[in-house]
Amino acid sequence: MAKKKLENISIRQQLTMDRLPLRLVVLFIGLTGFGMSAAMLMKANMGADPWNVLHVALGQISGLSVGIINIGVAFLVLMLWIPLKLKPGIGTLANATWLGVSIDMGMAYIPEATTLASGMLMGFAAVASAGLCGAIYVAAQLGPGPRDGLMSGLHIKYGWRIGWVRTILEISVLSIGFLLGGPVGIGTVLYAFGVGPIIGFVLPHILIPVKIGAPVTVVKQQDSDDTASTS
Repeated sequence: MAKKKLENISIRQQLTMDRLPLRLVVLFIGLTGFGMSAAMLMKANMGADPWNVLHVALGQISGLSVGIINIGVAFLVLMLWIPLKLKPGIGTLANATWLGVSIDMGMAYIPEATTLASGMLMGFAAVASAGLCGAIYVAAQLGPGPRDGLMSGLHIKYGWRIGWVRTILEISVLSIGFLLGGPVGIGTVLYAFGVGPIIGFVLPHILIPVKIGAPVTVVKQQDSDDTASTS
């Protein structure tokens, strides 16, 4: 018997989860699409999502690619998990590494928009695909990404509302990135307000449930609305 709800499961128990091969395939399909959608938004010349505004700015300063910066920041954020006593999952480590690789692949192969119309079309497509692919990789139930885990950890430890934690963190990184010269545009706004609702709508329909009675340990249950951020 399986009940559809979002779980947070230790990495040791994830290795014994039901349908693990399927979950891994779903995880990497979602992460690849999510990274590609982030690159598409930047190629649309309509700005970037809040975290990538910072990543682009740091890349311009350091000369490193957006994907490499994404990976570096992800592991720095994971360091903040330690005082919160959070434990990464398979999906956490995959998010920290493969997402950056996917962004760089997208930046290399997705053509840049040459007109306002094509830019707007690409921007809307990027936001829609980010929401869909974000839901796909969360549906695998193999752990949150570094940034989402930090938000959840602060919520669990201090009781702060996760929506407020997410808003404060994303405004902070967006502001720093903007001050450092990162790209902010209409796409940034569309992403901030559009991706979460899409994930919230799609996720319940595609979530791969953890079977009751399978050898897993539930650490913390979260509502799907609290996992609407996927980077």
